[in-house]
Amino acid sequence: MLKGFFNVPTPINEPILGYAPGSQERELLQAALTDARAKQTDIPMYIGGKEVFTEAKVKITPPHDHQHILGQYSKGEKSHVSQAIDAALAAKADWENLAWEQRAAIFLKAADLIAGPYRYKLNAATMLGQSKNAYQAEIDSACEFIDFLRFNVSYMADVYKQQPVSSKGTWNRVEQRPLEGFVFALTPFNFTAIAGNLPTSAAMMGNVVVWKPANTQIYAANVIMQILKEAGLPDGVINLIYVSGPDAGDVIFSHPDFAGIHFTGSTGVFQNIWKTIGNNIHKFKTYPRIVGETGGKDFIVVHSSADVEVSSTAILRGAFEYQGQKCSAASRIYVAKSLWPQIKELMLRDLATFRMGPTEDFSNYINAVIDENSFDKLANYIEAAKKDAGVEIMAGGNYDKSKGYFIEPTVLVVQDPKSTTMCEELFGPVVTVFVYNDEEFEQTLEVVDQTSIYALTGSIIAQDRYAVAKATHVLRNAAGNFYINDKCTGAVVGQQPFGGARGSGTNDKAGSMINLLRWVSPRTIKETFDPAKDYRYPFLAED
Repeated sequence: MLKGFFNVPTPINEPILGYAPGSQERELLQAALTDARAKQTDIPMYIGGKEVFTEAKVKITPPHDHQHILGQYSKGEKSHVSQAIDAALAAKADWENLAWEQRAAIFLKAADLIAGPYRYKLNAATMLGQSKNAYQAEIDSACEFIDFLRFNVSYMADVYKQQPVSSKGTWNRVEQRPLEGFVFALTPFNFTAIAGNLPTSAAMMGNVVVWKPANTQIYAANVIMQILKEAGLPDGVINLIYVSGPDAGDVIFSHPDFAGIHFTGSTGVFQNIWKTIGNNIHKFKTYPRIVGETGGKDFIVVHSSADVEVSSTAILRGAFEYQGQKCSAASRIYVAKSLWPQIKELMLRDLATFRMGPTEDFSNYINAVIDENSFDKLANYIEAAKKDAGVEIMAGGNYDKSKGYFIEPTVLVVQDPKSTTMCEELFGPVVTVFVYNDEEFEQTLEVVDQTSIYALTGSIIAQDRYAVAKATHVLRNAAGNFYINDKCTGAVVGQQPFGGARGSGTNDKAGSMINLLRWVSPRTIKETFDPAKDYRYPFLAED
């Protein structure tokens, strides 16, 4: 192998822009927001490189301003799913035979386009379409997506350069083939970076993809496709369609060339998909790869030795950044009784300074939840809590959807660690606190481990190293991403590969080599240079 053959640019995490008042990036982002709001975009599907429009139009509005129309997308049907599969399979041969360096160059260029000329357009689309503030959009649709693309190229090179040992007279090698068929990428609303990573990581390894984003993320998904096309992605490699889940499933999970699904979304949907694949397993040419990250009921445990300011900050950031709509958001909190009065005081002090409103106003820390269904679900939980004698509403508890889907950051304090909001995934700005007796720390850890079906993220906050060690061990299966003296959100590509087990998914760690290995099928090749010409071994010789 030629020296330097696997040299690819060393990935470095994309620097986060601060958007401070008076900064150039703030002015550029505000200009992009103004431009996006001033027009209505007619968004097509992308099938085989062609823009596909339909008569069925669905309007797109900001969650924080649901009377303002950003544009409309063309809703597809089953025939478009079939067309997308056909386009993907037609592109497959040329794409998988393209040298991996050529594929890598496309995605590295896409990363540079996002870091440069598309940064503000993509961030603005995320802020408007998904109601993320400037910082949350920056760390998502800019930095994390850029990191996914650059780090995955590096991981791809690492995958290809891993080769077996060869004994004398032979040459052993491994060929990492793309899957035999197409990959279905089903992506969520809450992270533009995830919506971009799920189809591109599979495509990077030589696969062709049918991509269905959440309807509430289509506004930014359209920008992603524009970026990929400008980066030189060939027609048909990634096909973007807007169809109902049942329509997509009926066609895709019955197609003989279905080779895998890359999924992020709800546990219920993922389990139903798995069941459908299992029922149809006899229809497929190969056993499909099933890769999914689903829900979380993520925790923070505060030990009696914890720093109270660190604890309060971790709870507030972990629970309320992006309105608690991160898979990793802090949802259940366990606080030592001796520290609770101080932590409560600090939390109430800071909660009083939270400003809630549209993302275009950069002074707002809290924005809207994603849609009316989410709003209504959260409002019902809050109303049930108000009627529960075992629940104290420490802060918040108000909501209003007259202009946007606004849920006030709400803190519930419960007497029972197995109460409803300590166990069920809410996916919004509602966090529940249970105060435990200091001497019951170890028992509380057992409760944390046994309370939820999920195992995505969690953290321990403590200065006592024995407490840290105990929590790290007892909770080893309760979180795929575990944090010590920090909030339970904010995984960074290349630093904390993300994913959980139990009901939270297959734990295939997005943003790592582990994930990319799911999108290849290895073939081992052995070549013998001087083959045997006689079947007899030495032990058969006569004395």
